[in-house]
Amino acid sequence: MMAHGQGSQQGRQNQPRRGMGFGGGPMQLMPGEKARDFKGTMIKLVKYLRVYQVSILIMMVFAIASTIFSIVGPKIMGQATTKLFEGVIGQISGTGTGIDFGYIGHILLILAFLYLLSAIFGYIQGWVMAGVSMKVTYAFRKDISEKINRMPLGYFDGTSHGEVLSRVTNDVDTVSQTLNQSLTQIITSAASVLGVLYMMFSISVIMTLVALIIIPISLIITSVVIKQSQKYFKQQQDYLGHINGHVEEMYGGHTVMKAFNGEAKSVEVFDDINATLYSSAWKSQFLSGLMMPLMTFVGNLGYVAISILGGYLAVKNTITVGDIQAFIQYVRSFTQPITQLANISNILQQTAAAAERVFEFLAEPEEIPDTQIPVHLEKVEGKVEFKDVHFGYSPDKIIINDFCATVAPGQKIAIVGPTGAGKTTMVKLLMRFYDVNSGAILVDDHNIKDFTRQDLRKIFGMVLQDTWLYNGTIMENIRYGRFDATDAEVVRAAKAAYVDHFVRALPDSYNMVLNEEASNVSQGQMQLLTIARAILADPRILILDEATSSVDTRTEVLIQKAMDALMKGRTSFIIAHRLSTIRDADLILVMRDGDIVEQGTHQDLLDAGGFYAELYNSQFEQVQVA
Repeated sequence: MMAHGQGSQQGRQNQPRRGMGFGGGPMQLMPGEKARDFKGTMIKLVKYLRVYQVSILIMMVFAIASTIFSIVGPKIMGQATTKLFEGVIGQISGTGTGIDFGYIGHILLILAFLYLLSAIFGYIQGWVMAGVSMKVTYAFRKDISEKINRMPLGYFDGTSHGEVLSRVTNDVDTVSQTLNQSLTQIITSAASVLGVLYMMFSISVIMTLVALIIIPISLIITSVVIKQSQKYFKQQQDYLGHINGHVEEMYGGHTVMKAFNGEAKSVEVFDDINATLYSSAWKSQFLSGLMMPLMTFVGNLGYVAISILGGYLAVKNTITVGDIQAFIQYVRSFTQPITQLANISNILQQTAAAAERVFEFLAEPEEIPDTQIPVHLEKVEGKVEFKDVHFGYSPDKIIINDFCATVAPGQKIAIVGPTGAGKTTMVKLLMRFYDVNSGAILVDDHNIKDFTRQDLRKIFGMVLQDTWLYNGTIMENIRYGRFDATDAEVVRAAKAAYVDHFVRALPDSYNMVLNEEASNVSQGQMQLLTIARAILADPRILILDEATSSVDTRTEVLIQKAMDALMKGRTSFIIAHRLSTIRDADLILVMRDGDIVEQGTHQDLLDAGGFYAELYNSQFEQVQVA
């Protein structure tokens, strides 16, 4: 699915509808995603930009001034052309004094000054707008980052990481680029259209009307061609996504595909998709390629009409040669800002869609705020009590029913049960990643809701089966357990976790940088590093997810020793997958379909011959068979 989406996006970005407007201006109409509430989103965006309104106003003034200076240039240049023409004609007829180079030089100096001012003003407005767009980008990303930290875990369980990252990267970038480029372009294009139209009418009303007649013809041709090519572009985008998805799928499972002799079938599917992609791409490119010659033809007809009319008017002394030259320049620059405005309207739709997603994310419900009068424990004993806990990820589907258990300080509690029994859910409730629907969880006789989340999570330490190490040194990764720990304390924790001996054998020892996904250390070594991190944090209550299933026997022994050292004197909750590892647990909670169906010691539960005995014996039989 992701590959399909990426392919479609690439199709949208790489396959614009192109043509040539009257006068050679490029016409580029690109499809874009539309916002559900364009008006409401743009109002929110304007409010968001209100803090930068002075900078935006300055940008507008300089953009309009820059455009005006560049617009008046052709008409002034026309005066020089007229003077040059009159001088040449005078010399030929012998009635004039020749070419007035002083006048022409004066005109050229004025032009140079105007174009210099236009460039300076354009640079200033670009500099101001770049600053505004980067500040908005910074503010958006800062708001999103802070929002992420206030979001309930349930949101991320139901939303893919890519979707969240898209808000921070793609959507914010889209808004930023629009502010940096399109907002300025809207102002300059609108000023150009109005200014050029005014200058054209000031030169000749009739020539302006002839020029304007060509524009509807251009738009009709454009709309006809686009209508025909639209379906092929859409098909091209769809099949580009299909082919990307197929390639990603086949190479992602390349070993399995070859093992089952699926090469011929894979190639057959690829050829079928590729043939359709080729056909749709060829047709879409051919039709869009027709745009340029057609529009060039219409544009040339317009030039012919204006040239003939201009020549006729010049013969009648209604217009000067310089004005004809200026008019043609204005015609060439008239359609370009019109096309830009048409494109910008589509870009604004994309921007509104991106901004809408950002604002929707910022408006998502947040975690229940921490209590205003939090509990602060001088010393944490480690007693934990579950009182009639009910919980469901959705209100209509309760998965933990009437959960009751009391854990004394320092006890080792194992939570066992089949997949989906609710073992991991209990951990999430303990850490208050989710709040219970009813009932209560107590730590040292205080409801966990009476703690701030930060204080509560300081009480707990976690070692999970899915290890998490980040791109940094080994020293920094262990110190993540307690940021103010000294190097000596980090090394002591490493020794307690049986990490020190293998770390010192690595290049750069504790200063070795773990690469992306920590692939330069083994799975077992990663697990030992996370145990060292937990030892350094020195929590009173531990949550351990057995993580020895994917390591060799020797490393498993080391991990078990490290975990035993970590649990000493601490209340420990162990999510047990292999029941043979929790025989010495003080209390075993047996879960089934969200309920505690049995609890007791290992021997008591075996003697009872219930569900735990069934689970244990089934694992023992599997080991015997193996």
